[in-house]
Amino acid sequence: MPSLVVAMARNLPCMQRVLKMSRKRILLVLVAFSMLSLLLHQTSHLHWYPKILYYQCAATAGAPKHTAIAFLKTHKTASTTVQNILFRFAEKHNVTVALPHHSCDHQFCYPRNFSARFVHPYTLPPRIITNHMRFNASELRRLMPNDTLYVTILREPVAMFESLFSYYNQYCLSFKRVPNGSMETFLNHPLRYHRPNEKFSMYAHNTLVYDLGGDNDRGNGIAGEAYMNGFIREMEDIFSLVMIAEYFDESLILLKHLLSWDLEDMVYVKLNMRTKESKLNITSSLPGKIRAWNSLDSQLYNHFNATFWKKIREVGAGCVEKEVRLLRQAQEKLMHTCFGDRLRLRSAMQIKNKDLRPWQPSSKVNIIGYDLPGNLSSNPPEHCLKLVMPEIQYSRYLLKKQTLKNRRKGVQRQPPRPMVKAVVPVQQGVAVVHPVQVNPIRHRPAAAQ
Repeated sequence: MPSLVVAMARNLPCMQRVLKMSRKRILLVLVAFSMLSLLLHQTSHLHWYPKILYYQCAATAGAPKHTAIAFLKTHKTASTTVQNILFRFAEKHNVTVALPHHSCDHQFCYPRNFSARFVHPYTLPPRIITNHMRFNASELRRLMPNDTLYVTILREPVAMFESLFSYYNQYCLSFKRVPNGSMETFLNHPLRYHRPNEKFSMYAHNTLVYDLGGDNDRGNGIAGEAYMNGFIREMEDIFSLVMIAEYFDESLILLKHLLSWDLEDMVYVKLNMRTKESKLNITSSLPGKIRAWNSLDSQLYNHFNATFWKKIREVGAGCVEKEVRLLRQAQEKLMHTCFGDRLRLRSAMQIKNKDLRPWQPSSKVNIIGYDLPGNLSSNPPEHCLKLVMPEIQYSRYLLKKQTLKNRRKGVQRQPPRPMVKAVVPVQQGVAVVHPVQVNPIRHRPAAAQ
């Protein structure tokens, strides 16, 4: 026993050093653990993501799917494809969609400011609204549920203006009066051809701002910049998500997270596309002129393009990238299941099924659609047919379906109040009288196309 005490006494300095080292190691472990906990807590506030978390997407499984949605369908921004996604979701989940009254055709009496009176009575009360309109926040809030989420989509102004000029060349007088239909000639002297007080002039100047309910003919300079700063703040307060057409799949992933939807809810086929021959050539001198002429749209796009990438970082860039890949895989699988390898793009006159023929704006523009394989053309699966169904046919189908549903319930609705002409103020005190049926692009019977 004394020898053990002597041995311990001799080794006491060594044991003290070991104990001291152990305490240091314990302290280091505690410090490391604390730093890791802090890092995990702070990642949601940072603009970068540690690799260990890079592909961990926020879970939406089990969360109830949000069904109250107001999608502002802007012009020439891939918005028809988003509308088709919303239509199919509404059908699948038995959600009522607000649809235009017959007097408004397939749009909510655009370009007039939206009014709840433009909604067909058999589509009330709605939880989704998505057809073209000029945005009117107060009227939409009066119509839609309190939990409605507001979403829209923007497109880069150069590509958008080329599409507008091509598509509406025969309807917008600002375009129609240009010699030889030359976009370059118009952009060299736009004020020579543009008349703010003419019908459909909004297609020629800052169309995005007009669709969002703003003053698209507000001048440039300090006053115009101040106006846009206020307008952008207002839009930020209203819209939960502003999608970007150039990053369409990434936008859908953000929409999926916002609504707590499944990936299968987001699959799509591109709709309302022009042929290559219908697209105009954009020479190197035109992009600057287009942005300068549409300076308000450019400011709007630049701002929300920046906030879009901020939202991507908040979700996680790696997460979004991964889900984009999964979305594209799901689309390929669905397309193969529905159509095999035989789904074909065709001009309207070549498509036998009238429910799939896209409307043609003029003889100078060719909008292509989808032709089903021969073995499916007579009796296609319904979900496959809806995937490629153009806007006008789908809107009419839903209206008919919801009307029959209401009649079966025996719902008695008051007839809508007669629609009268409305005076819409524009820049410099000029007033334009817009009749109800203002949309020049009307759907003709399929046989007449």
